Amino acid sequence: MSHFIIAAAQITCLAGNIDLNLNHHAQVVALAAKQQVKLLIFPELSLTGYEPELARKLGITLQDPRLETLRNQAKTHDMTIVIGAPLCCLDGDALYIGAIVFSPDGTLYSYTKQHLHSSEETVFTAGQGGPMLNLGDKTLGLAICADIGVPSHSQFAADNGADIYGAGVLISKPSYDKESAMMRCYAEKHAMTVIMANHCAPTGGWIPAGKSAIWSELGHEIVVAPANQDALAIATLTPQGWKGHVELVSYQGM
Repeated sequence: MSHFIIAAAQITCLAGNIDLNLNHHAQVVALAAKQQVKLLIFPELSLTGYEPELARKLGITLQDPRLETLRNQAKTHDMTIVIGAPLCCLDGDALYIGAIVFSPDGTLYSYTKQHLHSSEETVFTAGQGGPMLNLGDKTLGLAICADIGVPSHSQFAADNGADIYGAGVLISKPSYDKESAMMRCYAEKHAMTVIMANHCAPTGGWIPAGKSAIWSELGHEIVVAPANQDALAIATLTPQGWKGHVELVSYQGM
């Protein structure tokens, strides 16, 4: 393959409405497929919105039949899809801020957020992370929001062979400059391509900054999404280097 295409999905999430949010995820995946995207990352808790007070009743497992549409899309489009969701433990009461990974071969993996904000600790359990993920000749290490604030987290991913570091986040406007600069530094320090997928509309009482972005392994900004629009921030690796562009998202039906 001469081109390798990755994207951050920046979307509006309706609080607690898993069915509608899943429908929107599927539409965004379809748009990404038209752009031949092979890795697509959604924001933190994208399936439910960032709603800690609702998370306990909204928690799901990897066996949830509602995930089948995205699983089939990953297979059909040969795409790795990473979404955010509250994940239940099958053998206990633990609830995690998680990421669900849909692989092109139909396998589902989970990643659970390791570093929680203090306000999250009353609802969620600190997670154990997850596996490095194979993307052909590239390796993906995942993060969720506050994980990126701990430098040892990106260092661990780099030490374990990641050349892509992807994070679903909820970053507000006051925090955006600091946290995006941090992500750019990780890209440069560890020679990793870095993806940051942020929310773009109010969720859980927060006003997100939008501006999902991708940085090259040299620390150069490849693409950044608008602040307040649902969009795909797309980066294409060509023989001549990285190229970036934005595709705006509009939803049909439902």
